[in-house]
Amino acid sequence: MSSIRNYLSLIKFSHTIFAMPFALIGFFLGLKKYTPKIKVSDLNSSTGWQDSIISTLSNYHIGTFVLVIGCMIFARSAAMAFNRWLDATYDAKNPRTAIREIPAGVIKPKNALAFTIANCILFIVCTFFINKACFYLSPIALLVVLGYSYTKRFTALCHLVLGVGLSLAPIGAYIAVTGVFSLLPILFSLTVLCWVSGFDIIYALQDEAFDKENKLHSIPSAVGKTKALRISELLHLMSAAFVIYAGIYGNFGLWYWIGVGIFCALLIYQHILLKPNDLSKVNMAFFTTNGIASVVFSVFVLLDLFLN
Repeated sequence: MSSIRNYLSLIKFSHTIFAMPFALIGFFLGLKKYTPKIKVSDLNSSTGWQDSIISTLSNYHIGTFVLVIGCMIFARSAAMAFNRWLDATYDAKNPRTAIREIPAGVIKPKNALAFTIANCILFIVCTFFINKACFYLSPIALLVVLGYSYTKRFTALCHLVLGVGLSLAPIGAYIAVTGVFSLLPILFSLTVLCWVSGFDIIYALQDEAFDKENKLHSIPSAVGKTKALRISELLHLMSAAFVIYAGIYGNFGLWYWIGVGIFCALLIYQHILLKPNDLSKVNMAFFTTNGIASVVFSVFVLLDLFLN
């Protein structure tokens, strides 16, 4: 059990909460064209709405649903383990990261690399059993999520590459169901891209001095904390714009717009928490606020898809 906990800590499994809800949005968007909405009258029955949802999952792609969840877990696990393996030398130098599993000697580098390879294989296997489109695109997805780990060595735009990696969740899940691209899930992917890039800049504020000293690239180390926060704000403004446009384009109802309001309010709140000269609330802004934003927003989107 301790070994399992070590690997879950290595990959920061709890951070799956950022992209997984958007994968669920993409999956159920794909199902939307195949399934009837739940009637409001069903809500008056103690089992009506539950039966409707269970029927939906039972009759349409329950196997695909499990495989999509597997893809999310395996791709993200591979990406995080690879990042920890590749950055082990830098992590050992940084007081903030020296306690991570590889520099601390809890997990051997070769085992972390083997774990990465195993998760890559499992990811590809899952895509094989979904459909041809997902299988053919799986090497590209792995190239993006693994390639991110190298980008900090040569570009301050590494945050955007991370955003691209996580933005694959909604469009990937949608393709898993439909086998085709569509604008609406792409709009959600753009929402994720800007949202993740923005909060990754916030997280990188902690290592501004270390990155400069070790010739690593990030937006905070390139332009300083104050300007980095402004860039993060701009990205989050763009994220809000994409999620609003997605609502208009998709003709969503009240539940969706409640979710949008909460999501945008939490984007604003995390920037209220932070000041260039006071980073004491970075973890609250980075993990807590964004985790809540992702989960709550997805809940309201799914309510709208089923009930509106």
